This record gives sequence, structure tokens and C-alpha cells, in this order.
Amino acid sequence: MTQYVIIGDGISGSSAAETLREEDPDAKITVITDEGEPLYNRILIKEHAKGKLPEAPISIHEEEWYEERDIELSLDTHVTSVDTDANVIHTHDSGDISYDKLLVATGGTPTQLPVDNSDADGIHHFWTFQDARGIKEHAERSDRGVIVGAGLLGIDFAAVCGAQGIDADYLMRGDRWWRYALSAEGAEIMHEGMRDVGVEPVFDSGVDRFETDDDGQVVGAVDPNGEHYECDFAGVAIGLTFNTEFLRGAGLEQNNGIVVDEYMRTNVDDIYAAGDITRFHDVLLGEHAQNGSWGSAKEQGRVAAVNMAAADEAEAFEWVSSYSITHFDFPFLSFGHPTLGDEHAEAKYSDTEWRRVAFKDGKIVGGVLIGDLSPQSTFKQLMREQREVADQADVLLEKQVDLDNLAPEQQS
Repeated sequence: MTQYVIIGDGISGSSAAETLREEDPDAKITVITDEGEPLYNRILIKEHAKGKLPEAPISIHEEEWYEERDIELSLDTHVTSVDTDANVIHTHDSGDISYDKLLVATGGTPTQLPVDNSDADGIHHFWTFQDARGIKEHAERSDRGVIVGAGLLGIDFAAVCGAQGIDADYLMRGDRWWRYALSAEGAEIMHEGMRDVGVEPVFDSGVDRFETDDDGQVVGAVDPNGEHYECDFAGVAIGLTFNTEFLRGAGLEQNNGIVVDEYMRTNVDDIYAAGDITRFHDVLLGEHAQNGSWGSAKEQGRVAAVNMAAADEAEAFEWVSSYSITHFDFPFLSFGHPTLGDEHAEAKYSDTEWRRVAFKDGKIVGGVLIGDLSPQSTFKQLMREQREVADQADVLLEKQVDLDNLAPEQQS
């Protein structure tokens, strides 16, 4: 009987557990997590923090779900190290756990700003359900906020402040929000969305230090220019620090994440990885990449499990991810790898409609859609087909994209 162990019960770990049970009905499957509750919807916790959604719909699996599938779930369990020679996992207080095949799906922990008072009361990071509960409770009694981190996680704090009636300053290091994927024209649509809910973007800024009162509660932020911003609520979202400290000495190749091939295999026999933590071989790009979207993590967990249970590697991970934001009066969606292009084409259609497509070696590698999301399936199809279309950007920027207007592919 094969013993599978999964460290992490996010969507990638849970997806892997479910798939392993389907692929290997007689196996022993153990899921270990340091959180105190089973899988929940990480996408919906922002709606809870905004005060828009109660807790119940956010939970995905109760503990009974694991029992029904004969999957052993170990909550509040901290892994301290992995002995890859003996195939044994050491935990803080739950003993040792042996494995035949191991999946690491531990994700990350929000990175703390390396500035004075960054751990003060009232400064929040946003990753777990427990984080969302604390943010909601504090936001409901706050008046002024500061947000740091001009990316896809930081904008969730802007939405929370807007929904909870907090007037906030959004301190950004560059001259626009998500400057690696948006031009000034596209970013300004997002800036207007923030202003409409009472959040003011502040450019070429950031936080040099936080200020606190005598009780250790945050009362303000000072930016590198010496400007002072009052706040009784602060949100910091400057990225993730991957949870790999327990792998020290295990010999796994890491490069800002665990390096895996297209089968989710690490460089160590019988160890796989999935989810945010992976630096995976993207077969569409032809190089290693990272992606933190829910859909990508779920699919990586499934693919990892199929390959863990197979006698030989059975399936490669091939996925075009997407990430949507519904905080404002208009939708926003990024797909693929919009920051990796060497060429770009963009167009603005109205005050809340804009499109940008990123190309690499003539092929679409990602993009951003604001206002009208209807072209996403077409662009994803072109990504999967790896068609060279950069020289026909005018067709891709038409309001209604019609693939029949593209020139036929040249047969080599």
C-alpha cells in the first residue's frame, strides 16, 4: 500500500488528495496543514473582509469530507523537517510521518515590510481566512487607512477600505498601479475606480516607517519623501515569502520557489510540489514561470497527483491562468503572464474599457482586459495553439475579436 503525504491543504493540496484517492483507491493518504481549519475559498475571503459575505459559504470542505474519502487530515500540525533519505517527515508535536511519495503544497506567508514598527497593532496582511476575519473586525471600526503594495493583492485592501467606508491613501512605489503589466492609460482606469470608493493613489511613494501610539497601535505612515499619512488601519501586500524553511537540508532545488518540471516533479526522487510555491516548467512558454492563481494551483495539484500515482509520468501541466477583480463598477481580468512580454499591443475603447496583449517571440503570452472580458477565451486559445500573431495585433484589438480575420498559419 502506497503512503502519500501532502503538506498543505490549500486548493492544490486538496485537489491532489482528491485525485490520489480516485487514482489509487487503496492508498494511505495523509494531508498535513498548520492551519486550524480545512480547505476554504481563498478567493472569497476578500468578500468577507469587505463585509459582503458571511463565513459559511467560504468553507469548501468540512472535516467529514476527508473522513468520507479515508483521507487522514492533520490540522494545526507544523512540519519541522523532511528526511529525504529515510522518507520521513518530522513534525513539531505530532510525531514522525513516513511517506512513499510526498507533495509539498505549502504556499507562502505574506512578506513583512522591513521598516520600523511594521508589526504594530492595526497593520494587516491578507492571506488566510483568519486574516480576513481580523481585517473585517478592525475595518468596521476604522476611519483612515494606508495601503502598501501596488499589485493584485494590494488592491484587495483598497476594496476593503472602500466597502468599509475607510478613507485611504494607497502608497505606490512607481508611477502607477501594477506597472509591470499596465501602461499609464490602463492603470488610470484602475486609479479612477479606487478614487470612486474613497481610496487615493499616491505615486512614487511607499513606507519608510510606521508610527504608533503609546499602546503600540499604528497611527500613521511616513513615506520616503517625508510625507506623513494618518491611519488607524494599514494593509501591506508586497508579496509572499514561500514556506520552505522546513526543507532546509532536503536538497530540493529552489529559485524563489521550488523548481519543478512539467510533471510537478522536484529534483529529489518521490517529491513533488504544486501551487503558489512552484517555479514550474511552463510548456507554453518553454521556460520556468510562476503563477499564484486559484485555477492554476488546483490544476497543478491534480496533475501532480496523477503523476505521483502513475508508474511513469502520465501528464504534463499545461494551463493558461487568469485572475479577475470585481471590486469596482467594471470587471478586470489578467491572463497568462502579462509581465513577460517583449512586445505589447493595446487599445482603449471607453473610460472603463481597455485591452492589452503581451507577446513573446510573436506569440501571445498574456494580457489584461478591463471592462470587456469577452476576448479572454479567444486569447487563451491562441496561447494554447502558440500561434504567431504579433504582426496581426490590429485584429486582436478589434472590439469584437474574430479569428477568421487572422491570416492562416504558415505551414513549415
